Amino acid sequence: MAASNRSVARSALRLTHPNAAGIDIGSASHYVAVPPDRDDEPVREFASFTGDLLRLADWLAACGVDTVATESTGVYRIPLFELLSTRGFTVLLVNARHVKNVSGRKSDVLDCQWLQQLMSYGLLRGAFRPDEQVCVLRALARQRHSLLRTQSRCVQHMQKALVQMNIQLANVIADVAGASGQAILRAIVTGQRDPLMLAALKNTRVRASDEDIARSLHGNWRDEHLFALRKALDAFDFCGQQLQQCDDEIEAQLDKLHITRVEPERGKKRSKARNAPKFDLRTRLFQMCGVDLTRIDGVDVTTALVVVSEAGTDMSKFPSDKHFASWMGLCPGTKITGGKVMSGKTRPTANRAAQALRLAAAALRTSQSALGAYYRRLCARMDKAKAITAAAHKLARLIYNLLSKGQEYTDQGQAYYEERYRQRVLHNLQRKAQRLGMALIPVTPDSATA
Repeated sequence: MAASNRSVARSALRLTHPNAAGIDIGSASHYVAVPPDRDDEPVREFASFTGDLLRLADWLAACGVDTVATESTGVYRIPLFELLSTRGFTVLLVNARHVKNVSGRKSDVLDCQWLQQLMSYGLLRGAFRPDEQVCVLRALARQRHSLLRTQSRCVQHMQKALVQMNIQLANVIADVAGASGQAILRAIVTGQRDPLMLAALKNTRVRASDEDIARSLHGNWRDEHLFALRKALDAFDFCGQQLQQCDDEIEAQLDKLHITRVEPERGKKRSKARNAPKFDLRTRLFQMCGVDLTRIDGVDVTTALVVVSEAGTDMSKFPSDKHFASWMGLCPGTKITGGKVMSGKTRPTANRAAQALRLAAAALRTSQSALGAYYRRLCARMDKAKAITAAAHKLARLIYNLLSKGQEYTDQGQAYYEERYRQRVLHNLQRKAQRLGMALIPVTPDSATA
């Protein structure tokens, strides 16, 4: 019986990619393994220089290789990935957790051979990668996010210099990077020290009085702290220039990806996101996607840009919305043993689209919409972190349906959701009452008070 089982296992394990190669990528060199019958030296080492990568591609072509499996090794894989893709090879980026080596010694040679064997038997699957034009948009969007983080650090340096001088401006103005804060700080670095003159530069929308702002501007004007403030402002301005250039590149790339020139219908009036690009990003995204993702409550233009740049608009690569949510790492886990669910938590992931949707889900806290009511009900049932993930999962499925079916999203409102929830509760209560041989009798307000 055991022998028959082994024979069935051997027959089930067949070569599905006989022309597969495996590459263990490093910073200085790459180890490449091809099928043993293709070359007298089936494992070779190639340096990471461009000339050596060209020789690597020529050797793979000479060995009849058509499929290449590589691990995700930071940015070291990108030059080789792009080179092999342009040469016509099918390059698969596989999950490192799926290619753990067998127990024993570990070396670069064994790693590339193990990759080649697993790929040959079809035991590896490539990671998702959007179209080439979307990859360009993704690189620009990630660069923009990096610039925003750098600019936020410059704001922290401004605040640190002010605190060291005991200038408590941050306690009376909500944001020193806003119009009022920037006007006051730039006047300080140009030599203005009069608190009343500085307080007069505030915007009319600032709630703090001139007297409170003037009191916060009494401090110790030390030269070294003023120098740090000046340099932080210079760095802030430089990042602003870089952001503008990055936004110009994003706008040009979105123009290349458009599928329609029709402008979206006027939706809900929302406050403009502070870090949003200066151009009409909502219209550009609509022309690229064919639908207006910002109609979904909680999803603003910056969130839509992140999701579209990471996943693209072609949802045919995901069989269903569940696969799309699983790629983002928003679906529940399935750790089951002995028929018992041991854990249902989501797997850890660094997916940028999932992070953006989690922030969008947290913004539903005060939304008077069906999604807002859904999120608040989740918060009543579970802790906040789980509720945010569950709401982000729902947003991901909505985005998938919009992009795959091309239908606009229509919010039914908070009252509609609450009524549907009430009908669900009544239906469940009626079923329980029938099983117990009872019946539910509606109570009118007059009879209840009597």
